[in-house]
Amino acid sequence: MREVAFLRKNADKWKEFEQMLDNSSSDDPDKLADLYVELSADLAYAQANYPGSKTEEYLNQLSVAVHSEIYRSRKEERGRLITFWTEELPLLFASKQKELLYSFLVFMLAIGIGILSSVNDPSFVRQIMGDAYVNMTISNIDEGDPLAVYKKAEELDMFFAITINNVRVSFYAFASGLLTSIGTGVVLLNNGIMVGAFLNFFAEYNLIGEALRVIFIHGALELSAIVIAGAAGFVVGNGILFPGTYTRRRSFIRAGKEGLKMIIGLVPVFVAAGLLESFVTRYTQMPLWLSLCIIFGSFAFIIYYFIWLPLTLKKNS
Repeated sequence: MREVAFLRKNADKWKEFEQMLDNSSSDDPDKLADLYVELSADLAYAQANYPGSKTEEYLNQLSVAVHSEIYRSRKEERGRLITFWTEELPLLFASKQKELLYSFLVFMLAIGIGILSSVNDPSFVRQIMGDAYVNMTISNIDEGDPLAVYKKAEELDMFFAITINNVRVSFYAFASGLLTSIGTGVVLLNNGIMVGAFLNFFAEYNLIGEALRVIFIHGALELSAIVIAGAAGFVVGNGILFPGTYTRRRSFIRAGKEGLKMIIGLVPVFVAAGLLESFVTRYTQMPLWLSLCIIFGSFAFIIYYFIWLPLTLKKNS
């Protein structure tokens, strides 16, 4: 192909590439990659057929510009991984404090229901926890080690099983928002009632203090994660019920993205809770001061990262 024909065939395409770079519309890494591949092919053809020509020089400069843009975008993407955790996610939670409060209140109400139901009906805990678990725990109490259940599994196997289960429960609370906020509310009620029945069961054996001290080593993070996942579910549910000035479809998509980001923000919490339950909770006779340090440290982190930091960043933004 003659050089003039080659220029005519591709001039409009190259011009469009230039405009993409000039208009900063190259934020999509896939578009940049496709662009670079196509330009590289055109440059290789020019080098083979029109060596030393103005066409080769132009395509080489354009390819360098695209390559530089790809490199810059990758650096920004790496930087965004940091700002996601330090700025973007906290600022998102700053706008979702109402949903966090609603989720917390529903969960606490459910715990109260579980306690009252167990007090009024001794068989209630068996309906909720199952006969096998209740009988095993009673046997452990009789043997003088009421929380021996945390010592029976191998640590690593327990970690993976617990972490996967925590992810499943929290994602279920989030996904239930697709059934509107009522769906998430039902999930919070189910889990809260279970916790209430569990606590009252130990209270009947005068073991509530020991149970709280041991269980909340991991429960501080685990139960907090359920509340936060419930808030994510409320975000999705409210996006469907109350679209505001958006169309219902657009409101749902927007709320779904926000809720999913909130769940992603819980991943380190899932991992930490799984590690504590698998490797630390089993030491039921650890000093009281150490247990309290872990428990209050966990709650302090939750309050700092999901409440104090978001509100501080929002105030200063």
